[in-house]
Amino acid sequence: MEVDIKNYLESLQVELNYSENTIKSYGIELYKFKEFLDTHKISYLKITKDEAREYLKYLDKMQYKNRSIAKNISSIRSFYRYLVSKGVLEKNIFASIRNPKLEHKLPNYVSEIDMETILNFPNQEEYKKTIYTTRDLLIIELLYDTGCRVEELVTIKLKNINELEKNIKVLGKGAKERIVFYGEYTIDTLHEYLKDREIILDGKSSEYLFVSKESGKLTTRRISQILDNIMKLVAIKNNVTPHTLRHTFATHLLNHGADLRSVQELLGHSSLSTTQIYTHVSNERLRQVYLETHQDNRK
Repeated sequence: MEVDIKNYLESLQVELNYSENTIKSYGIELYKFKEFLDTHKISYLKITKDEAREYLKYLDKMQYKNRSIAKNISSIRSFYRYLVSKGVLEKNIFASIRNPKLEHKLPNYVSEIDMETILNFPNQEEYKKTIYTTRDLLIIELLYDTGCRVEELVTIKLKNINELEKNIKVLGKGAKERIVFYGEYTIDTLHEYLKDREIILDGKSSEYLFVSKESGKLTTRRISQILDNIMKLVAIKNNVTPHTLRHTFATHLLNHGADLRSVQELLGHSSLSTTQIYTHVSNERLRQVYLETHQDNRK
């Protein structure tokens, strides 16, 4: 089984361009499943539906939350789909195993006022500008301007940027390409950063947009660290991650009248149902506006 797991994880990287974090997560889930099979002396190639359900009961007994169980089963289902595609198995036994019901949490996002504060971080009195300032500002501007995933951000290459049309070609999940757009403010930051980028590289070359002095490409982890430091600087107490800015991008678009189908395309969602969770956020905002302004809501 271990050989098949390793081959599967390699296919996620080579064929589907999954991020390192996603591949690592899949690996953890699959080895958790392997440990169960080994303990109960069950063959992964001959597992029955009843045995698969026993694994679900085992996870529940170990007090895993429904979201963690669903994540684990999805990883296993994908692994078995891979085994079928390679002719190792004829049938994916996990295709008929349902995920537990989940509570849908509304995505965390940043208010427009707080977003202005974040974008204005270089002007904080206690902030000392460095050669990395425009790079870090551009990171935030592009995450918020384009709605791209952090994995997409770190793989942007210079050749993928169309300055004339103000758009960028990004490589998303499943190696799917899409076009994202950026605004007028970002143009100036981009031009300034491209000058600083040469100083950062110090004679080295890199095809990637975001670089560091130590390596040719920033990692997703480093992006998160940069964002954490800026949040501390501007005293934003909410847990703001790169994905929070993606949520913020979608929420602000809908709050300002964008249609759901357009937001779906901009986010790179394959299904409209994935995008629909943002309508709940947008509707809550509309509700607050109604309660605050409609005359029939007098105290």
